[in-house]
Amino acid sequence: MPPTFARRRLLALAAGALATPALAQTPAAAPRSNPAPAWPTKPVKIMVGFPGGSTPDLVARTIAEPLSKALGQPVIVENRPGAGGNIAADMVAKASDQHTIGVMINGNMTIAKLLNPATPYDPIKDLAPISLIGTAPLMLTAPADAPGANAQDWFVQARNAGDKWSYGTPGVGTVGHIGMELLKTKTNINPVHVPYPGNPQVINAMIGGQIQLSLLPPGLAVAQVRAGKLKAIGVTSLGRSPLVPEYPSLDELGITRGFQLEIWTAAAAPASMPRPVVSRLSALIAEIARSPEVRQKLFQQGWQVAGTSAEGLALRIKNDTNLLGGVIAMRGIKAE
Repeated sequence: MPPTFARRRLLALAAGALATPALAQTPAAAPRSNPAPAWPTKPVKIMVGFPGGSTPDLVARTIAEPLSKALGQPVIVENRPGAGGNIAADMVAKASDQHTIGVMINGNMTIAKLLNPATPYDPIKDLAPISLIGTAPLMLTAPADAPGANAQDWFVQARNAGDKWSYGTPGVGTVGHIGMELLKTKTNINPVHVPYPGNPQVINAMIGGQIQLSLLPPGLAVAQVRAGKLKAIGVTSLGRSPLVPEYPSLDELGITRGFQLEIWTAAAAPASMPRPVVSRLSALIAEIARSPEVRQKLFQQGWQVAGTSAEGLALRIKNDTNLLGGVIAMRGIKAE
């Protein structure tokens, strides 16, 4: 055997002898993934930006008990009303304890910053979508003695009235306000905006004849319509809404083709919340919302259950921000 070849073979054998045998084959040497951190480790807080008994408050309390059972920790609803829900939304955005989430409405998660640049949080950057819980169209309503034998006749009267008619909303920048401005552009009506502290005051003003129309949540409007105190003109859904199937939509009536406007309520977390926690909450809350018992409760509160993934809510936020943001820019709407 040539000396050079022999030397190479000896070196190879020596290297083999020095190597630690079968390290790669032992289970202890296999790579391990870090286990997910235990969560929650303390009570979970749901922030609501509206008073007790409000629609977002009822939604939060409806999901709190089953969520507590699923997580094995208390789930506490805390009300911090003010600024159309933005005070609570800001608290959620800035929460650093990883145990605070919020139940919010459209405006808190879409157009808050567009309406008022001084809003202390950015819905897109500072909030993490969890799940779209429930949606509802709005109902275009008028006083019971409003003119017109049908919706088409009523719109003729509204166009003829111009700015002599007025419409009420629970405030500047609400979906009812922005939605009515959008409806004005699509139907060539021109009523003047009159803001009120809340929808109960809007309803009273309409019943009393101080205003001629409003876009109201069906959960609030339908009782007054059925009692003969208000007149339903149409619903802002595509086709009939399961919430109020007896009333046609404006789209169905041919007044506004393709026009859809909804209010909604959703769960969100701080953007700093770990992704695995957000994913877990998204799956749990969506499952809870779609469960028969909770679905029935939410339906009675005036919500059609969505129960989406975080990605589904993110898409809805994007679409609604574009739609409502376009109206804000076109009409020059600014929060007061």
